[in-house]
Amino acid sequence: MAELSYEQARAELASVVERLEQGGGTLEESLALWERGEELALTCQRWLDGARARLEQARAARAEE
Repeated sequence: MAELSYEQARAELASVVERLEQGGGTLEESLALWERGEELALTCQRWLDGARARLEQARAARAEE
């Protein structure tokens, strides 16, 4: 499966949070949603960490000029 973009992961995470907040599902459904939310949060964090590293590299390269 292809990795989601940051925007896709963030949108799906928001949907998962909304569904969890609404409640009404079974415990098993809630646990599955929670686990999916954790995966999505990690995906978002990887994207953000990568973006931060790219910015730091660009700043370092600019400082060397």
